[in-house]
Amino acid sequence: MSSHNESILREPLVTGKNITYAKVTADILVPVENKPNKAWWIGFIVSVLGALLWVGAVSYTFWVGIGAWGLNKTVGWAWDITGFVWWVGIGHAGTLISAVLLLFRQNWRNSINRSAEAMTIFAVICAATYVVSHMGRPWLAYWVFPLPNQFGSLWVNFNSPLVWDVFAISTYFSVSLVFWYTGLLPDIATIRDRATGLRRRIYSIFSFGWNGSVKTWQRFEIVSLILAGVSTPLVLSVHTIVSMDFATSVIPGWHTTIFPPYFVAGAIFSGFAMVQTLLLIARKVLGFENYITMFHIESMNKIIILTGSVVGVAYLTELFIAWYSGAEYEQYAFLNRVSGPYWWAYWCMMTCNVISPQLFWFKKIRTSIAASWILSIVVNIGMWFERFVIIVTSLHRDYLPSSWVMFYPSTIDVCIFIGSIGVFFTLFLLFLRVLPAIAMAEVKLLLKSSSDQAKQKLIKEGAVDKIHAQFYTDSLDKYDSVSPEVEYTRN
Repeated sequence: MSSHNESILREPLVTGKNITYAKVTADILVPVENKPNKAWWIGFIVSVLGALLWVGAVSYTFWVGIGAWGLNKTVGWAWDITGFVWWVGIGHAGTLISAVLLLFRQNWRNSINRSAEAMTIFAVICAATYVVSHMGRPWLAYWVFPLPNQFGSLWVNFNSPLVWDVFAISTYFSVSLVFWYTGLLPDIATIRDRATGLRRRIYSIFSFGWNGSVKTWQRFEIVSLILAGVSTPLVLSVHTIVSMDFATSVIPGWHTTIFPPYFVAGAIFSGFAMVQTLLLIARKVLGFENYITMFHIESMNKIIILTGSVVGVAYLTELFIAWYSGAEYEQYAFLNRVSGPYWWAYWCMMTCNVISPQLFWFKKIRTSIAASWILSIVVNIGMWFERFVIIVTSLHRDYLPSSWVMFYPSTIDVCIFIGSIGVFFTLFLLFLRVLPAIAMAEVKLLLKSSSDQAKQKLIKEGAVDKIHAQFYTDSLDKYDSVSPEVEYTRN
């Protein structure tokens, strides 16, 4: 019997006593089937106000033109591209958690993959809003497609990395959306079976006739693995191509081959930080402590340590290569970043992205809810500053000192960025209201092997030696919502 269970030494992935399949369903569907609580309404109202701010700022941009932003002849890219790259990076954790960890059979992904995938979809939507608003004349957006038109052969420049962006990100969005929706089907069918009236009809349509048969589950698993296999290369390719927007240029500070791996690590870094920010709030407000445990939080913090360290090495490598290259323009670009007019942004980036994640080496901080949440926000602030430093400090002082100029964001710049955050949280909070934030079907797979009660059962049946049983009992106080019980070791 013990061969069908995980090691007793592993921390449980589902905590709490008397957790049944029915209880998993009831707990996870509380925010979907019941009226929203006060905390949800407060968050939703604030988010909607932010979204309205975005609508107003973007509408003003369309009416007045891009001149409403703080751009100038020297700094032609600034907050717009900074926000775009930041949002694309945040969307990376969803695919990594869903696809890569699925292929490696990491069961701890089961409780966090649904929200991470939703975060990916909404983050890419927010990134797309920057692309549309940067067009200046979005009603002519169809010009970017290679279609016959009244101007003759009007085609996009396929040699441009900006066009590569369109293909990479649209592919990433499409595959991520299909992957997310495919995983939702069993849970949508569960909601359908519990609903009545109009809600039942709506969920029936979106469940695509899911009947829960063995054949249906078999196809579901095959399709999930195929989509995971397709999605995994996208984790590397999408932000690699985004980095080529800069790396294929000849601008000092941009023209470097380290950008692709550096951008990918940074994207995963910021993505996991945002997942941590969202899930820690949802965990507390929605009462998911038994399903998003301290083990999940600690595992994500370990990935933040790893990717943050890779980003730190990339920063130091950039400085070393600039010095070792002997190219005076390259050297000045990095000297200007470190000690120029935007020195404060550079050192904010270094503090938030290199120093703050190292605090997670301490287990007490790594397993602290408050510290994890604060540091996850600090990381995303630092990643925004990273994109700002790369873009603005490389542009505001070019080869001609006569054209050197400072960039100052306009009110519209600030409003669009804050508004995009409002759009993101509005979409995420609506997602929590209509769809389960945790994959019920996948969490139920853990009940017989990786849950606290499964391990308790092994101990009570005498299937575990006393040393390991005592170790588990002594460790229960660190498993967050699990309370130690002396009777586990009486056998």
